[in-house]
Amino acid sequence: MPTLVTGGTGFVGSAVVRALLARGEAVRCLARPDGDRRNLAGLDVEIADGDLTDPASLKAAARGVDALYHVAADYRLWIPDPAAMEAANVQGSLNVIRAALDGGARRVVYTSSVAVLKPNDDGTPANEDTPTTEADMIGAYKGSKFRAEQAVRLLVEAEGAPVVIVNPSTPVGPRDIKPTPTGRVIVEAASGRMPAYVDTGLNIAHVDDVAAGHLLAFDRGAVGERYILGGEDMTLADILTGVARLMGRRPPRVSLPHGLILPFAHVAEAVARVTGQEPFATVDGLRMARKRMYFSSAKAERDLGYRARPAGDAIADAVAWFRANGLVR
Repeated sequence: MPTLVTGGTGFVGSAVVRALLARGEAVRCLARPDGDRRNLAGLDVEIADGDLTDPASLKAAARGVDALYHVAADYRLWIPDPAAMEAANVQGSLNVIRAALDGGARRVVYTSSVAVLKPNDDGTPANEDTPTTEADMIGAYKGSKFRAEQAVRLLVEAEGAPVVIVNPSTPVGPRDIKPTPTGRVIVEAASGRMPAYVDTGLNIAHVDDVAAGHLLAFDRGAVGERYILGGEDMTLADILTGVARLMGRRPPRVSLPHGLILPFAHVAEAVARVTGQEPFATVDGLRMARKRMYFSSAKAERDLGYRARPAGDAIADAVAWFRANGLVR
């Protein structure tokens, strides 16, 4: 019986697909008919055309499956139509989990995000039990992922759905084809187009370690529990310095106040509404950057056996992939 993976054409999802194939599992990937499938090129996987908002297509894709890894999500820090993101991330998650359980899945791993957690005000790492409310969510993406995880939890509590939740931090590494917002920062820095930065911090994890954590959650995770799959806490300045050194460039030394960049973010979003292209700087992104988004993976390490390599390795692999694929010259 195959394992169904949503988001298998994407960054984290394609890493999960590779991890499953490496241990000999048959994999079926849900993919939109018009989606970019480069991340699945050459892999021995079955493709099921479908969409998270189309229950009929999900029923067909989930028929006869043994397990579900629901990795797909609409991940953008700016979107002209938040309703579309809400439909994909919240109702779409319920749609595919129900379809998989009806199709025979005995267990589900749902990919949430540390975006649903509130970073600590003092900069210490937050964990799965850090108090968080929907009012703490900044922007459409974080709000939709918060409501999606709450809906999945209700599915577990009310219907006994066998779902384990994982919360990746900031995955970095190869096959970031879009790229993700963090990947865009690395591309710009590697290209010498980031002369300055804001004072913030991220938890950087290699995408392949995050994928391995998904499989550990399936094998060892407790139903209804959430597990942060993170790596190393780093300031943005240190991340950019690491990228610059890999490229033989001088690292940026100018730290800009958040308030100074905010007007430019408003202008960038106004331009984006006309062009339809995602702006590099967003108002919500700057609001989030006011805190250092540090997280602890201690629970996953203790309960799942999760391990993460140094963040520098993840950044080096990302830069190498971006260079090999022409995003950095």
